[in-house]
Amino acid sequence: MLLNNSAQSTKTLDFEKKLAEALDKVNEKQLKAEQATQDFLAGKVDDIHQVLILAQEAKLSLELAVEVRNKIVEAYQEISRMQI
Repeated sequence: MLLNNSAQSTKTLDFEKKLAEALDKVNEKQLKAEQATQDFLAGKVDDIHQVLILAQEAKLSLELAVEVRNKIVEAYQEISRMQI
């Protein structure tokens, strides 16, 4: 079933929007972890567990984003190899 142009462009924009939002969240986690580390090093925060949890969350989010990127690239390569 083929989608008409407006429906297809809406889905494309939704995907772009969702991808941008997800990448923004990954970036926010990275910045939050970096700020927590800086605060800990400056002596503003005593709870190292919270700093480590934020750093681990940021690391896992980045790893997930890289895996999603790899899957998107694999899908693109698979589609480009298809014979029409």
